[in-house]
Amino acid sequence: MTPRILVVEDQEDNRRIIRDLLASAGYQMIEALDGESGVRLAETERPDLILMDIQLPGLDGYEATRRIKANPELCSIPIIVVTSYALSGDDVKAMQAGCDAYVAKPFSPRQLLAKIREFLAAGPVPAA
Repeated sequence: MTPRILVVEDQEDNRRIIRDLLASAGYQMIEALDGESGVRLAETERPDLILMDIQLPGLDGYEATRRIKANPELCSIPIIVVTSYALSGDDVKAMQAGCDAYVAKPFSPRQLLAKIREFLAAGPVPAA
């Protein structure tokens, strides 16, 4: 079964880059343009992994992550932050919100795919 990855990203250019990258690696991509729809799609689609931007309209990536991780049915889905919001301490803030990994933009496609494969190969994260 093809792994499904939810990408929560408001910028079309960034979604297109990630879409092409994931398609070339054989992954199926589900797209959300903001935090609210990201949480909703996580609940309805149950992706294998989530790539989450931080700077989103309305509900930001931190709060979207908190809501997803607070849901017992979703908390085992790995969430990788992919963001240009890379000030000192932002990685810690992302981890405190429940993210499993942090990748700063601009990212290396090879490194991002390696991080995705690492989490998908590990299987579901046990609930806390």
